[in-house]
Formats: sequence, structure tokens, C-alpha cells
Amino acid sequence: MATLNKDIFGLTVENHELVKLAYDAYLANSRSSHAKTLKRGEVRGGGKKPWKQKGTGRARFGSTRNPIWRHGGVAFGRTGNENFTKKISKSSKQLAVRQALSMKNADKAVFVLAKDVKLTGKTKDAAKVLKDMKLDGKNVLAVAAEKTPEVMRSTNNLPNVKLVRATYLNVFDIMNADAIVFSEQALKAVEAWLIGEEK
Repeated sequence: MATLNKDIFGLTVENHELVKLAYDAYLANSRSSHAKTLKRGEVRGGGKKPWKQKGTGRARFGSTRNPIWRHGGVAFGRTGNENFTKKISKSSKQLAVRQALSMKNADKAVFVLAKDVKLTGKTKDAAKVLKDMKLDGKNVLAVAAEKTPEVMRSTNNLPNVKLVRATYLNVFDIMNADAIVFSEQALKAVEAWLIGEEK
């Protein structure tokens, strides 16, 4: 049985501010900005002044495409060029991942595959492994050192399993998983990624 590194899975998380920041940054950076509204100058029609300037007793208007009119343009609407990204430093991001993994480990949601477990590329074999670990039906985050064709074929058709490469772990996937399953090679890759540069 592999031993979990305390610098990654044994941190004492006094508050969740950094984890929340990394979680929000992941969502913000995944957000698209395709929405676009039409300004008053972009709406079709409205070229003719609706009524004369004076003498009608009504408010003066120059176009029916004024934002306060029905079918008019939108004031201060989306342009399609919005930037929703949030920047977070590399060290802060890695610390947030370590804190998230520590929290999951404290909840006994971190598992390590035995050495003799080999995925052959068949979905039923991967499903059997999860069933033996009593994880069938749960949202499982499978962490592999490399996304080999065998591992991908084994997990792609399992609806509750998400496969991620060790160095692409993120707070969003970690916190949304009911269980996190590492291979021993993945554990080594995570250690090299998260604490290898600090030594």
C-alpha cells in the first residue's frame, strides 16, 4: 500500500479562502464570452423620426430604436469581448490543490490502486475494480500519470468517472468528486509536480 505524502495529503486547512479562490478562478477561466447584444445603432430600422419634434405634447424622440423603446437597442449590453479570466499565481494554485487533496483525504475519499491492478482497455475491468473498492455509483476522479490508450478506453464509457492527468489536477474536479483514485505512478507524478520544485 502506497504511503500518502503528508505535505500534500496531510495539511491542516484552517480556512478555505485559497481553495475558494482557485475554484472560482477555474470556473471564470472556463467561461466563454459569446453573448452579444445590439446597440441602438445596430438594430434594424428606426431611421425615420417617429413624430415631429414639437407640438405633439409627447416626449421628443429621434428613433424608435432608442433603448427605452420596445424592440430598441440595449444600453450597456454584452459586446462579446468581455474578459472573465481570473489570474492566480502558480504557487497559490498548487497550494490550493494540496489543501483540497488534504481535505478529501481527511474525509477518507482518497484511494490508491494496488500494484497488481492492470487496466487492459476493457470497460468491464475498470468497472469491476471500482465495484471491488465500493465506489460504483459514485463520482470518481481517476488520476493517472499518463493518459494511455488503455486507461482512456477503460474509463471513457463509465458515466461517473472522470480521467485526469496527474499534473492537470485542479481544485474544481477535486472538490466535486466523491472519491479520488490514484495509481502509484500518478502519486509520484503529483509529488514531483506539487513539492518537487520546493526542494
